[in-house]
Amino acid sequence: MNRTTSRILIGLGLGVLVGLFLGDYAAPFRYMADIYLRLLQMTVLPYVIVSVIAGFGKLDGSKAKTLFLRVGIVTLALWGITSCLIMLMPLAYPTTESASFFATTLVEQNADFDIISLYIPTNAFQSLANNIVPAVVLFSVVLGIALIGLEEKEPLLSALLVLEKLLTRATKFAVSLTPLGLFAIAANTVGTTDTAELGHLRVFLIAYGAMSLFLALWVLPGFIACLTPIPARRVLLMTKDLLITGFMTGELFVILAALVEGSKDLLREYGFEENTDEGAPADLIIPAFYNIPHVAKLLSLSFLGFAAWTSDTPVTWGTRLRVGLAGIVSLFGSMNSAIPFLLDLAKLPADTFQLFLATGVFNARFGTVAAAMHMVVLAIVGTYAVTGKLQLSPFRIIRYLVITAVLAIMTFGGIRFLIRVTGHNDYHKDEVAKKMQFRTPPKEKGVVLNVLPAEPLPLPGEGRSALDVIRDRHMLRVGFIDGTMPWSFKNEDGELVGFDIEMAHVLAAELGVGLEFVPVPRDQMANVINSGGCDLIMSGIFQSTLRGSLMSFSAPYNYETIAFIVPDASRADFSSAEWIRSTKGLRIAVPDLPYFKTMLAREFPNVTIVPIPFDNGRLNDFFEGKGEPADALFYTAEQGSFRTLIYPAFSVATPQPLILKIPNAYPVCRNDMALARFLSIWIDLKKNDGTIAALYDHWILGKDAEKSKPHWSIIRDVLHWVD
Repeated sequence: MNRTTSRILIGLGLGVLVGLFLGDYAAPFRYMADIYLRLLQMTVLPYVIVSVIAGFGKLDGSKAKTLFLRVGIVTLALWGITSCLIMLMPLAYPTTESASFFATTLVEQNADFDIISLYIPTNAFQSLANNIVPAVVLFSVVLGIALIGLEEKEPLLSALLVLEKLLTRATKFAVSLTPLGLFAIAANTVGTTDTAELGHLRVFLIAYGAMSLFLALWVLPGFIACLTPIPARRVLLMTKDLLITGFMTGELFVILAALVEGSKDLLREYGFEENTDEGAPADLIIPAFYNIPHVAKLLSLSFLGFAAWTSDTPVTWGTRLRVGLAGIVSLFGSMNSAIPFLLDLAKLPADTFQLFLATGVFNARFGTVAAAMHMVVLAIVGTYAVTGKLQLSPFRIIRYLVITAVLAIMTFGGIRFLIRVTGHNDYHKDEVAKKMQFRTPPKEKGVVLNVLPAEPLPLPGEGRSALDVIRDRHMLRVGFIDGTMPWSFKNEDGELVGFDIEMAHVLAAELGVGLEFVPVPRDQMANVINSGGCDLIMSGIFQSTLRGSLMSFSAPYNYETIAFIVPDASRADFSSAEWIRSTKGLRIAVPDLPYFKTMLAREFPNVTIVPIPFDNGRLNDFFEGKGEPADALFYTAEQGSFRTLIYPAFSVATPQPLILKIPNAYPVCRNDMALARFLSIWIDLKKNDGTIAALYDHWILGKDAEKSKPHWSIIRDVLHWVD
C-alpha cells in the first residue's frame, strides 16, 4: 500500500472516529467538505478541453482512422454490455417500504430536453460556464480531430502539453487534499446522517463491488476468449498480480505500462507477429484510448439508479436513455463533474452526490480492477481487430452471451441475498404521520365536540357580521371534517390536529376568543354553514364553482395539485399524461365530487370513472383493496403524499406535463361577506408574517414532523459531556 493510499485511509478512518465522537457537533465539517468538492471540480473542465484536444491531435493521420474505427467498435461493444448490466442493476436492489411527505419536486414542470443544445454548443464558453459537460467534450473532440491533419501543429501541441501539465499540477493540489476532504466528508456523514441512509449506502457499495468483479473476472476476459484464440483463464493468470496491485493502490495509471507489456507478451505467446506496418500494437492503442471512458467509469452511472431508488424518485425509460447517452459523453471528463450534471438532468436530489463521494475510496479499488481489464481487452482485441484477425464465430458468440446471462442472473441473485442478510427495513413514517403534533402548542386547547350541536348559533342581525357575534359571545366555532389529512384529523392520541386546526388556534388567539370545534359532514357543508351550525369551516376545503354559489369563501390560502395515487410499480407510467390518455381500460377512482369528476373526464376522456364517497373510511378502502377495483385514485398530491406515509406501497404521480391546481379556502355563510373579507385580509397577513409558510413546512412538507433524537455520539452517550 503506497503512502498516498495510507493517508487517504487514515483520513477516512479519523473522519469516521470524529463523526462517532462528536455526532451532531460534526455538522460544521460540511463546510470543509464543500470547499474540497469545489476545489476538485475547479480545474476539471479546462483539463478536459486541453487533454482531449492534445490527445487526439498528436495522433498520426494515417493510422488514426483505422485505429479509431476498429478499436472504437470494440469500445462500443464493451459499453453496450456494461450498459445492459447497469440497466438491470436496480433489479438487485431490495423492495422496501418507503414513502415521504409531499415535496415540491413532485409538481415541478419538467423542462423540455434539448438534445441539440446538450451536445452541440453554439457558444463553447457558455457551455463551459454552465457546466454542460457533453457539449464541452464534443467541442474538444472536434478541435482535436481537426488538429490531426494540421501540418504546423507542433508549437500548439507543445503549448497544450505545457498547459496540461499546469492544470495537472493544479489538480494534484486538490487531490493532495483528499485525506482532509474525505476526513471532513466522513466526519459529517457519520456524525449527522440517519442510520437508514447509511444502510442504503451499503446497498450501492455491495452492488458496485460485485458488478466490478463480475466484469473483471468473466465479462471482459470472456470477451477476449470469444473473439481471439486466447482463453479467459490465460488472461486472468497474466493479469492477476496487476489486478491485485490496482486494487490495493486504486490507481489505474500506476499499472498502465505493465498492462501494455503483459498484453504484448500474450499476443506473442499466441503467435501474433507484432508488425507496425500492418496494424497498431498494444503500446499505441492503450495510450490513444486512455482518455476514452472505460467500463468502470460507465459502471459509475449505476449510482443514478441507486440515487433514484434511495430517494424514491421515479425515472422513466426515456429519461434513462437520455441520461445514459449524456452520461457516456460526460464521462470523457471527471466523475466529479459528470455525476452532479447527470443528477440534475435526471431530476434526482443533488445532495446524493456526497453519498457518491463517500463511496469513492472503496469503489475506486473495485473500479480499478475492471478498468485494468478493460485496457487489456482494448490492447488484445483491438490489435486483432486492426490487423483483421478477429475470429468471429456465431457459435462462440452465442455461447459467450448465454454464459454471461446465466452468470449475471447468479450475480444479481447473490447481490440481492447479501443486501438482504446485511440489513433490515425499519420503515416507521406511518407512525410519524399518526403521531404528529402542533408545530406550536396552543396556550389554550379548544373544545372538540363529537357531534354537531342541535341548537344553531344565532345568526347576525341587520348591520352586524358574524365577526361581531363571535366577539360578543367570546367563542369561535369552527367546523372540521375528520380524516382530511393533513389539514384536519385525529392523531394516534385522539387529539384533533392538522394545518387548518392549528390555523384555527392562531385565528382564535388573535381575536381573543375561545375556540370550539364541531364535526361537519362533507355533503352537508352548505346547510351547516348557512344555518348557523358554525362560523366557518377549516379543513382543506376545495373552492369550486358549485360551492361558490352555495357559500361565501375567503381568498385562497393554498393551492393543491391534482395527481394520481398509484401502486409503487405504476408511478412512472402515471407520471405521463400521454400514457394515461393512450392506455385503454384504465379504471380511475375519484372522490364523488362534481368538480373532480368533471376535471378527470375532461382531461382523460378514455378512462372509466369509479366514484367513491369522499370520506375517510371509503378513501381508505382504495388503499386496502376494498370496494370496486381501480388502477389509481384521482386526488391531490399534498393529501395523497400524506396518505402514502400510512400506506407506503402507494406513491404519488403527477401526469407531466399537465399541472392542474385547485384552491383551498375557508367557507362562511353565504350572506356574510364581511367575515369573508376579514378572513381574506387575515390570510394575507399570515402569508406575510410567515405563519402559513411555517405551517406548510410542518404539516405538508413534514419538516420537523418527527422529533429527531440527537445522533448517537461518544461525547453525549458515553462520556456524557453534553446533554
